[in-house]
Amino acid sequence: MAEHNLFLVLAFLPFATALILSTLAHDARRTATAFSVVSLIAGLGVLAGFLSAIQSGEVLDARLDWVPSVGLDLALRLDGFAWLFAALVLSIGVLVVIYAHYYMAHSDSLPRFLALMMAFTGAMQGILLSGNVLVMVVFWEMTSIMSFLLIGFWHGGAAARDGARTALTVTALGGLCLLVAMLMLGYAAGSHDLGTILRSGDAVRGHPLYGPILTLFLLAAFTKSAQFPFHFWLPGAMAAPTPVSAFLHSATMVKAGVFLLIRFSPVLGGTEAWFFAVTGAGVVTLLLGAVIALYRHDLKGLLAYSTISHLGLIVTLAGLGSPGAILAAIFHICNHAVFKASLFMAAGIVDHETGTRDMRRLGGLFRPMPFTATLAIVAAAAMAGVPLLNGFLSKEMFLAESVDWHNGTWLDNALPYLAVTASALSVAYSLRFIATVFFGPRSTSLPKTPHEPAAWMRRPVELLVFICLLVGMFPALTLGPVINSAARSVVGADMPYYTIAIWHGVNAPLMLSVIALGTGALIYALGAGAIARGPEGPPLIHRIRGQRVYETILFRLTWRLPRLALRWLATESLQPQMRLLVLAAIGAAMASLWGVLSFAPDLRLHAPNLAFGLLWVVGGLCAIGAAWQAKYHRFAALVLLGGAGAVTCLTYAWFSSPDLAVTQLLVEVVTTVLLLLGLRWLPKRRSEIVEDTLLPAKVRRGRDLVIAAIGGLGMAAVAFAVMTRPLISNVGDWFLGNAYYEGGGTNTVNVILVDFRAFDTFGEIAVLAIVGLTVYALLRRFRPAPESIAPPYQQMRVDSPSLDDYLHVPSVIMIWMFPLLIVVSAYFFFRGHDLPGGGFAAGVTLAIAFLIQYIGTNVRWVESRITVLPIRWMGFGLLGAVAVGMGAWVFGYPFLTAHARYIDIPLIGEVPAATALLFDIGVFATVVGAVVLMLVAVAHQSLRAGRIREQDLEDAADLRKEAS
Repeated sequence: MAEHNLFLVLAFLPFATALILSTLAHDARRTATAFSVVSLIAGLGVLAGFLSAIQSGEVLDARLDWVPSVGLDLALRLDGFAWLFAALVLSIGVLVVIYAHYYMAHSDSLPRFLALMMAFTGAMQGILLSGNVLVMVVFWEMTSIMSFLLIGFWHGGAAARDGARTALTVTALGGLCLLVAMLMLGYAAGSHDLGTILRSGDAVRGHPLYGPILTLFLLAAFTKSAQFPFHFWLPGAMAAPTPVSAFLHSATMVKAGVFLLIRFSPVLGGTEAWFFAVTGAGVVTLLLGAVIALYRHDLKGLLAYSTISHLGLIVTLAGLGSPGAILAAIFHICNHAVFKASLFMAAGIVDHETGTRDMRRLGGLFRPMPFTATLAIVAAAAMAGVPLLNGFLSKEMFLAESVDWHNGTWLDNALPYLAVTASALSVAYSLRFIATVFFGPRSTSLPKTPHEPAAWMRRPVELLVFICLLVGMFPALTLGPVINSAARSVVGADMPYYTIAIWHGVNAPLMLSVIALGTGALIYALGAGAIARGPEGPPLIHRIRGQRVYETILFRLTWRLPRLALRWLATESLQPQMRLLVLAAIGAAMASLWGVLSFAPDLRLHAPNLAFGLLWVVGGLCAIGAAWQAKYHRFAALVLLGGAGAVTCLTYAWFSSPDLAVTQLLVEVVTTVLLLLGLRWLPKRRSEIVEDTLLPAKVRRGRDLVIAAIGGLGMAAVAFAVMTRPLISNVGDWFLGNAYYEGGGTNTVNVILVDFRAFDTFGEIAVLAIVGLTVYALLRRFRPAPESIAPPYQQMRVDSPSLDDYLHVPSVIMIWMFPLLIVVSAYFFFRGHDLPGGGFAAGVTLAIAFLIQYIGTNVRWVESRITVLPIRWMGFGLLGAVAVGMGAWVFGYPFLTAHARYIDIPLIGEVPAATALLFDIGVFATVVGAVVLMLVAVAHQSLRAGRIREQDLEDAADLRKEAS
């Protein structure tokens, strides 16, 4: 149980921290940083507790049943590879958070930024720890969403918006491919459990679906890890704040793709298709990224393409798939994370202190920024693969794997030459980074006077550079054991132990490293001037850009095709589009029910009740009248619609469904009043806007009548077939028989809502909260038509210049009803588990109490006396519902499992109590908040209209004064 709880802490602590940070004030910078750092360090502490078990080769797991019927459960799995990657993410995360505290301007909302960072960290941790491949896909897509928000954090700039949109489009499409691949992979392996799949390599490779699985899987991995031809989205992400770039390029997001490749290489690898697809894409990306990086003038652009190149190196090793290659790939993941994070932070310091990232304007910064320059030089040397630094070790291992024999194909034979070429190019662009920025003549046209940053802004870079040196000089003592443990968890227990050392003698990899270093220096020495003066790319390559191809395809798919569709389907009116949707629904229903819908052969019809028949005649006439008057008189249509709703409410009461009757009545009151308040702000109908000028009005209305009749008769036929079917045992009987014994309540409807189907109810209140926020956001930007701003006709008829006595008696009665409705709301709430009522009915009742106050008085009068804060109601309601659901986990039960029992209260005796009551409080608060928020949004239109009228009167008075 302790291990189970620690797993949950490790997986969900970043999300909990993100939730807390999102509630902090804009200027709570130190609090936000402290929360983030403590959370990440706590995660590292949990990982440290698992280290001994991981080193001994154990695979730790924990499982929470979610939807076991379809093989979907929240399974967590930790082995050596996941442990190392998780530690890398959390460690780099701590340093990035500290760096962001000093990098982000005070005008930026640091709590919101760190909340996104922590949610992004949680999504990445979810990928690493998922023991179920379907859950892994969920976290995979979550990283795409969170990276979209982080890249577009400075959304005021077009580059940030474009970069975020491109990254989301490419990686989310890859995520869809991954979903299909994982569904097929689970089918081929017989389970969606990760451990089972990893043990089913032979079965998967021999399955007929291996080809489609491999194709879709590689599309997902290549899009996320920015492999050719999907590499173009990563440079566009440079519009993000530098802390995001440092985190995204070093330990998260792009590393998720290579994590996936290495993780599933024992299952999908080992075939010729895997070798050519993965190694081929990796080599092309390795070379292309290195060439373009050499020619980039933007400092972060050079680092972005160098990241693409190094990701290609790791993918190439994953394609080779030998134990040594897997070990080298994992080692380079760690080394690249360390020196690339330090380089991005150093680049951010340069940008922060000079005001530019253009390398053509930078130069001679070693003198004003000696400490930053030294750190950046060491990190760039590690990127170039200079001896005694960590990058040299993993790059030499890559060269060693390239000269080994794998399968004797042309790609295998060419690999040593390609590897040396790419290594030489990495030396060249690293030299350009160092020489251009920190040496040469000092620039005199910088936007800012350069100087060293705050000490703590440089501390993360210092620590990372120290790690580069430490690992480079003492690899066997630092990362050797954990790297071997990680590789063994991927390859298998029979993998030999690899000793990572600085010196292996004079051998082929060492000679290739020397050749790469010398060739790279020569390339830069001969081409430095031409590169600095030329465009951002070598000849031909800078003209062919993946971003341009992507934008062309996107333009044709999202502009040309929709315009053709709009030309044929869209109009200025909403009704034709609604007609198409209704016809589509009718067609789908007919296609699915044709030949299946059957009626009972012997109908058990009872003698009709005259009163009930008259009731439904009235309801039908109201519905027909509402449809008829909707074209001419909106108010009359709303009144008739209310009549139809009242008949529906009486029908529920007639058939002994008091819960439904109460809910229908309360919802009818709220919707009718809100619609009534909104009618005023609708523009007048304009006769020149018609939905179809080719058909006369009578023909159009006749056509709509036929469609409505078909839809209505179809629904009546379905309802009749259901109600006349033979009486057999159904799920309703089970609910009726178990509501009291399983849920502790005699009101079966409420027990279903807050106990048996509580997860559905939680989803519904979440949707209700989203709807309330959406309505509020839309109405905040809504500007009514000019004719809606004028005072209503009834108020203009009042003789008195003051409107204080307008509808005086009804307004007094409405005010007096407020405490009464509060009591009724409490009555509905506390009786709901055993008698008609519940949290939803109580919430709507209390919302009606606020609604009546707004109607009976005015906005200023109400809000000067009552502070509602509906958004907080919704927030506390949702959080309370989640807390109740998660409370079941403490006792080892699934989410939202309820418990009921009798408790003894002094002087009262035994009374029933259930945890579902606490969940119902969350429902109650969310409903009150959402309804009142929509009410406030509508009511505040009156304030806006009043201000506009006052301004118009002032302008008219000023004009009269000027005229006189």
